[in-house]
Amino acid sequence: MPILTLKNIYFSVGQFPLLDKVNLDIHPKERIALIGRNGEGKSTLLRMLSGKISPESGEILKPSYVRISRLAQELPEVGDMTVYEAVSDGLSDLRDLLLQYHHLTAQLEGHDEAWMNQVHDLQKKIEHLDGWQIQLRIEKVIQALSLPADAKMSALSGGWRRRVALGAALVQEPDILLLDEPTNHLDLAAIQWLEGLLLNYPKTIIFITHDRALLRKIATRIVELDRGKLTSFPPEYDVYLQRKEQMMMEEERHNALFDKKLSDEEQWIRQGVKARRTRNEGRVRALIALREERSQRRTIKEKPKFEINEAITSGKTVIQAENVFFGYPGRKALIKDFSFTIQRGDKIAIVGQNGTGKTTLVKLLMGLLEPTAGTIKHSPKNQVAFFDQNREHLVPEATVMENVAEGDDQIEIQGRTKHVIGYLGDFLFSPAKCRMLAKTLSGGEQNRLMLAKLFSKTANLLVLDEPTNDLDIESLDVLETLLLNYQGTVIIISHDREFIDNIATHCIAFEKGGQISINVGGYTDWLERREQFEKNQAKASQQTKNHKTTKPVETNKATAKSKLSFNEQRELSTLLSSIEKLEATIKQLENRMCDAGFYQLPQEEIHSVTQQLEKLKAELSVAYVRWEELDARA
Repeated sequence: MPILTLKNIYFSVGQFPLLDKVNLDIHPKERIALIGRNGEGKSTLLRMLSGKISPESGEILKPSYVRISRLAQELPEVGDMTVYEAVSDGLSDLRDLLLQYHHLTAQLEGHDEAWMNQVHDLQKKIEHLDGWQIQLRIEKVIQALSLPADAKMSALSGGWRRRVALGAALVQEPDILLLDEPTNHLDLAAIQWLEGLLLNYPKTIIFITHDRALLRKIATRIVELDRGKLTSFPPEYDVYLQRKEQMMMEEERHNALFDKKLSDEEQWIRQGVKARRTRNEGRVRALIALREERSQRRTIKEKPKFEINEAITSGKTVIQAENVFFGYPGRKALIKDFSFTIQRGDKIAIVGQNGTGKTTLVKLLMGLLEPTAGTIKHSPKNQVAFFDQNREHLVPEATVMENVAEGDDQIEIQGRTKHVIGYLGDFLFSPAKCRMLAKTLSGGEQNRLMLAKLFSKTANLLVLDEPTNDLDIESLDVLETLLLNYQGTVIIISHDREFIDNIATHCIAFEKGGQISINVGGYTDWLERREQFEKNQAKASQQTKNHKTTKPVETNKATAKSKLSFNEQRELSTLLSSIEKLEATIKQLENRMCDAGFYQLPQEEIHSVTQQLEKLKAELSVAYVRWEELDARA
């Protein structure tokens, strides 16, 4: 039995309806991926399901006990509210009591008798309302998302505010959880945690996402919103693509037959006298109906046609960083001894948790920050175009065409002059949309506008900070193809795993402990190497333990520290040179792997070099442990 039913829902904005008498049954424990092009009305549908807006006609049928919560696409407002307060917001019955209890127990001093009585009274009230379950739920969500409970929202970055908004939606444990682009601004670790949480969520989930890896893993049904209509598909994304293509081909065939019939009837009506005969009045009425049906047709929209305005070829070495260190004054260094050479044509993905220094590294590579130590050299032929995830380069009060053409009607792309409306049409902006203010666009449409503005600039080095946020999947596929065929160099910060796998030639990863690793390939390649490295380290640690001899029982302080034997002294004297040789060999292999042509070698050779590198790193780890052990006793 459905937990919620949409019955003949109609809602319009502008010329065509966003929801055109749609019907949909939503069942318990479903995980529905809602997909469709930007601007089709996906976010509007979620707002309607959550009760924020009402349909113009039709019914939303659900039992009175069904509780719905929504994670909006927009970031929550900053203010003086703490993270704990923001997460617990919406739990009106218990919120004030729980906040009082939290603030009291967070005090580090002043635990006098009055304090104890106040805490005791609050405990009794919370117990009476069965509130400890809520308290534990809030703390569990805060802990799971690693949220700083007492931090002010105004002090948080966009990524952390996104986590807080997600926590506020999850803490309610609704019967239907609505998520609008839940992975936006989350780092890879948080996305993996989110996947696990959604897979184990015992109730219904409806989510909008551009993250194909998330869709493939958790969806139990795909529902597409296309030109005002909802269509259900099986959860397999590749099956959806095949069926969608078949449906579009069938629609095109049907439209061609319809247009042929209409053309024949229009030719007949022009004959005049015959058409006015009484016996042909029915045919005239049928023609009028055909004309009306054709005027209401919403044609299949073309795919976007992104095109980059490429500049002259850069030098072979685009950026060269050697022993780079960087840290903000009074803080721990974010970048330590970083060396890497970016060659022309490289597609570099930078991954890691929020706050580890990804954006700082990009600013260093772009020359916007100076390293505190080390050098960064740039090719004099570099022409950089930068995509900002915060859309600060957009002017909200300017129109779409003003943001791109900056007051001109024409724009030059690859040596060809195009009218700005024609150019924006390739990015799926209709002439009417071109004259709209940028602030009125949806999140995905604003991202497409950012790409249109970016690609209109001549560049041979693209720097893209979260370019996939809010993009629909179709636009994402087109962007991938464009970047794959791009002859210039690309640096990408992204948490979209499938996008990285499809694009990246190298992956710069911020690891635990502040280390930065450089890996050939994409996200999956990096994960496999990291897992193998961790296995090798564990194995090396076990081998070291096995080499240790059992310590004699200590009788007094004088005998507690045993001296080195003759063989151990010889081993210690040779260990340093062995470590230096291992480090030099590892450096050579890493430099080889950073070469632009390395990833074009046969797969067997790439695998052999990778395995050799991991083996040497494991040997180096063992050597370090042994040297520290012997040196401590020397």
